[in-house]
Amino acid sequence: MKAIHFTGLGIAGLADLKEPELAPGHALVRVMASGLCHTDIDVLHGRYGNSAFPLVPGHEYAGIVEAVAEDVTNWRPGDRVAVDPNIPCGKCRSCRKGLTNLCETLEAYGVSRNGGFAQYSAVKVDHLHTIGQLPFHVAALAEPLACVLNGLGNVHATHAENALVFGAGPIGLLMALSLKAQGVDDVSVADINESRLSFAQSLGLKPVRSGSVALENQKKAFDFVADATGIARVVEEMIAYTADGGTALVFGVSAPDARIQIAPFEIFRRQISLVGSHSLNRNIPDALAILHNDNGMMAKLISHRLPLDEILPYFSKGAATPQTMKVQFSTK
Repeated sequence: MKAIHFTGLGIAGLADLKEPELAPGHALVRVMASGLCHTDIDVLHGRYGNSAFPLVPGHEYAGIVEAVAEDVTNWRPGDRVAVDPNIPCGKCRSCRKGLTNLCETLEAYGVSRNGGFAQYSAVKVDHLHTIGQLPFHVAALAEPLACVLNGLGNVHATHAENALVFGAGPIGLLMALSLKAQGVDDVSVADINESRLSFAQSLGLKPVRSGSVALENQKKAFDFVADATGIARVVEEMIAYTADGGTALVFGVSAPDARIQIAPFEIFRRQISLVGSHSLNRNIPDALAILHNDNGMMAKLISHRLPLDEILPYFSKGAATPQTMKVQFSTK
């Protein structure tokens, strides 16, 4: 089968690999759509957790069950599915508390086990979720959307009257659209990229240029503020835009050695909640429910649906343009 293959640190190529063998409790999924995430690039360069080589990347994927192991009775060939990539141990303190995304030995398809940038993927059946007639390229958004929903759920963001998201990339816009889908009507998105801001406006969001007078005039104006850029300076500055009693969410992935300075007195005096969020936590069904009810707005975030051999250049920044949003391997 054709697959994107990481063979070492920073080394990625298109390879012909053997189809995965079916272990007990597994299904063979024919991948129909798989989204590229910046985490995939971090995995390639050894900047993310317990990545291992050689590896087939890809943790945002959906497809068709091609075959099942003999002991599998609840899935059958032809079933249309999305994959939950996280593989927690189920035994550590975090798992026992229900925080499987914080598992001490967390593994994941596409990070430590072969994932979805291939024609076929072997997946434990308890990581499969039915997608009904949802298009595969839309269903492949379930994993990043589940990450967003995990973050929003941690901070009860849907109680906010208004919100500001820093970063008009795919994940920032997915968060902004999720806020609107859950009842927050007044959602602004800040970025320095004018084309992305125009795109955000076309999605019914309020665009505001980072560093502009318009944004400076909105200090302490937002009940909920989130960073989806991973830029430490943005994280540091977002407290200034958070209303008294409001919440600031660190959602973007900053470099592990990045540091910020925040005045503890301001957090205390203004009763600010500063919260973090990592990955998804068994909430793919919640994401699929939103995608089923979405009017196609979230699908607009997919700018490229490409065959495997055209995906490879996007693992470096050279292929992307300011108009590039979510890039997917897709059979169309």
